[in-house]
Amino acid sequence: MIKRLVLDVLIPIKGPSIVDIAENLSRVKGVNAVNITVKEVDVETQNIIVVIEGDNIDFGETRVLIEELGGVIHSVDQVVAGKKIVGVPREIYEEL
Repeated sequence: MIKRLVLDVLIPIKGPSIVDIAENLSRVKGVNAVNITVKEVDVETQNIIVVIEGDNIDFGETRVLIEELGGVIHSVDQVVAGKKIVGVPREIYEEL
């Protein structure tokens, strides 16, 4: 059961806004919260960090929705699964 996903996503500037993307992702099965942060912007695209938390998030549906909205997942930077959310231990986090 996926509890948290952190995704690095590229979206077109002329596509949907991050507000629209967040609203759409919040409707995915198992999603309780969505946080989108703009990391970089260039002439044609935005690089955004998408943090999704919930109970048994459907990654497949999440990926398809992002692609339907014109986005591309560059990387899956974090996945937390199980009965509770576990943080990254400080010593490992400091190495990152």
